[in-house]
Amino acid sequence: MSRFLGEIRQAGYVVDDIEAAMDYWSRVLGVGPFFYKERVPIENYTYRGATYEPHNSVALANSGPLQIELIQTRNDAPSMYRDFKEAGHRGLQHVAYWTQSYDEDLERLTGLGFAPVMSGEVGEKGRFVYFDTQYHPGTVIELSEVAGPKGKMFQLIRETSEGWDGLDPVRPFPDLSRL
Repeated sequence: MSRFLGEIRQAGYVVDDIEAAMDYWSRVLGVGPFFYKERVPIENYTYRGATYEPHNSVALANSGPLQIELIQTRNDAPSMYRDFKEAGHRGLQHVAYWTQSYDEDLERLTGLGFAPVMSGEVGEKGRFVYFDTQYHPGTVIELSEVAGPKGKMFQLIRETSEGWDGLDPVRPFPDLSRL
């Protein structure tokens, strides 16, 4: 896959307790600070062609160029995260590739046989799609658009992680409308 879209930019972990997970990653592993949003504002969300209103909490931090995403589902909206949990799994659920050419990359991947399962938007030019490529847990592929404010937020998160001193390990998401 990386030969099509470059390097993996994010590893997404589904967890039962996001606060405990942020504490472990920051205190024990030294990764942080985490930018936390109790309810991610997802628009135009679909799962297997139907629309739902998911309530997901997300925390983001970087370890070098790799972004760590912690995800806790807070309602029973159908999602690939819920499927992963219902199958008895916790931990790495997906890897993400970032793009500023979302439409072109989406067309290329669907042309190669990748079938979209879950999609939505987080801010302007912040679309995402997860493909039906789960051959075993942790191999779901996400394509994430970073051409708008979400991309600026991701850059801010990485820059903040560089030289992080361990203080203030959990911080609020920046306001996407101001980036």
